Amino acid sequence: MIIEIDGGPLSLEQISEFLGGAKIEIPKKTAARIRRVRKFVEEKLDSGKPYYGINTGFGNMANCHISREDLEKLQENLILSHSVGVGDPLPLETSLLVMLLRANVLAAGYSGIRYETFELLIELINRRLVAVIPEQGSVGASGDLAPLAHIALNLIGRGEIHYNGIIMPAAEVFNSERLEPIRLQAKEGLALINGTQVMTAIGAIAHLRMRNLIKVADIAGALSIEGDLASLRPFDERIQKLRPHPGQDKTARNIRALLDGSGMIAGHRNCNRVQDPYSFRCIPQVHGAVKDAAEYSRSVLLREIGSCTDNPLIFDKDDEIISGGNFHGEPLAFAMDMLAIAAAELGSISERRVAVLTTPLEGEIPTRSLISNPGLSSGLMTSHVTMSALVSENKALAHPASVDSIPTFGGQEDHVSMGTIAARKALKVVENVEKILAIELFAACQAIDLQRGHGKPGKGTLAVYNLVRSEVETAEEDREYRFDIESCIHMLSDGRVVAAAEEAVGILII
Repeated sequence: MIIEIDGGPLSLEQISEFLGGAKIEIPKKTAARIRRVRKFVEEKLDSGKPYYGINTGFGNMANCHISREDLEKLQENLILSHSVGVGDPLPLETSLLVMLLRANVLAAGYSGIRYETFELLIELINRRLVAVIPEQGSVGASGDLAPLAHIALNLIGRGEIHYNGIIMPAAEVFNSERLEPIRLQAKEGLALINGTQVMTAIGAIAHLRMRNLIKVADIAGALSIEGDLASLRPFDERIQKLRPHPGQDKTARNIRALLDGSGMIAGHRNCNRVQDPYSFRCIPQVHGAVKDAAEYSRSVLLREIGSCTDNPLIFDKDDEIISGGNFHGEPLAFAMDMLAIAAAELGSISERRVAVLTTPLEGEIPTRSLISNPGLSSGLMTSHVTMSALVSENKALAHPASVDSIPTFGGQEDHVSMGTIAARKALKVVENVEKILAIELFAACQAIDLQRGHGKPGKGTLAVYNLVRSEVETAEEDREYRFDIESCIHMLSDGRVVAAAEEAVGILII
């Protein structure tokens, strides 16, 4: 599959296809635009006028004029001095996505890069010669300077590249692949590193995983409703219409679809319980708010993916080069903080449901700890403790990164976004919630087994129950539950849980 990039929007589906192996291609119009804008930059250089980052220093040294003979050295020094990221490398797929998103910015034709330099970046992407990018070092303005510099470092034959499953020096990789490094010319170094593509890439991956989790949370919640013999009444369409938040109605509709035909629900419709705990009864309100928050983060990410975040920007048709602030990551910082908070709440309410399943409030489950011989066996009590630990870790991670700022570059860059930190935290919260919901799947299926005699699960829940039971047997006594949890994590993260439910009831709405 081929994906064309021209600086415009890319969908999350296209990003998934790219990460799945699709190559990228440059339309002829895009190539012509890049060449035209580069010619304009060179004409401006001939005028001798100062243009930020083209023939001047950077940051608080912007007033230093650089001579024509030193312009190449200026750009090389910029990359060498800014390649100071630290910490573990970003995952390979994240770094690859960063490279794609940066190429898309350059394809828009406002950066002034040479087509030869752009073409080399595209070649590295299509050959999956992926830059090793340290995860720490960005404050989110001027964009992701330090991490993006590690991509530019590869273009000049330096730094490290993921190659055939190992990390190798770029110079050795170029030699093996018969590629020639380039010498950066005026504006090119700055064009490669000034932007928000690291925080955007991490955020996009976090969001893609979150979309799966939002559906899994509804599935796990529906299983828990059956396991606790809770009521379907709070999901009545009439209730949702009186509070018309979009996510709330979507959640209630999903739960009703998943539980359609449930003998377990029908069998206790006239029981004596007046109300269920909030973690069951308020699933539409909480899961729904999460859906709405995730939709906000999605809209910000999609706009950012199709944005030009370079500085300065080249408007050749208007005969202008303008310095601005499109590199500032504040929109993404807010969106990623919101995503982290929303994901944390999804985990929090899941943990509360499992707390009820392991310690039934009204004897609705015939035993404690989700095991038939409590006391001799501890059952899932400590599995619930693991959930509690993850939920509490998420509370710390969900503190907004965007409320912080620290001046850099001698006060010239005096307000920054911390957007990359926000994105990294959001992804970590999402990873934790994957584990939390996996434990709920395990616990809810165990609860259903303990409710023998109350009928079969619904169409959607039965399909997922059968999937879980295909790998995780009912626990009759204590065993190494860690293996059961790992199995549930894998079937959740690889999409099998959602696929099983949707094959039974149709597409779940998010």
